[in-house]
Amino acid sequence: MKGGRSKGKADSKLSVKKTDAPKKGKAAPSRKAKAAKDPNKPKRPPSAFFVFMEEFREEFKRKNPNNKGGVAAMGKAGGDRWRSLSDAEKAPYVQKAEKRKLDYEKAVKAYNKKQAEGTKAEEEEESEVHDEEDDDEGSEEDDED
Repeated sequence: MKGGRSKGKADSKLSVKKTDAPKKGKAAPSRKAKAAKDPNKPKRPPSAFFVFMEEFREEFKRKNPNNKGGVAAMGKAGGDRWRSLSDAEKAPYVQKAEKRKLDYEKAVKAYNKKQAEGTKAEEEEESEVHDEEDDDEGSEEDDED
């Protein structure tokens, strides 16, 4: 076959050796800086599983006070227990999660409203500053004539 690869030693001689040294002329890709998180922003609500885990952790700690597996063992046991629950047994956790989600949505609306009011106030302050600068420039032009 023409153009096919042979399985001989010639491939190893022709192969290009890869080095760990950075290539000349190309800069390493820089990471974009993340925007700072607002500490006042409401945290997302937990899912039904995490609501279940809040109770399960306490129960697991009582039953296994000398738990050597730590968080991993607790998480694995919680996951297994959650999978074994029927939909009827999961229902109270789902209801609690939905209630927390509604509370979260209310908090987010209030937060967004507060943020919008803050930006409007900042825009008004900026416009007042620009108006004063414009007035000063206008008086300078009058002085030149």
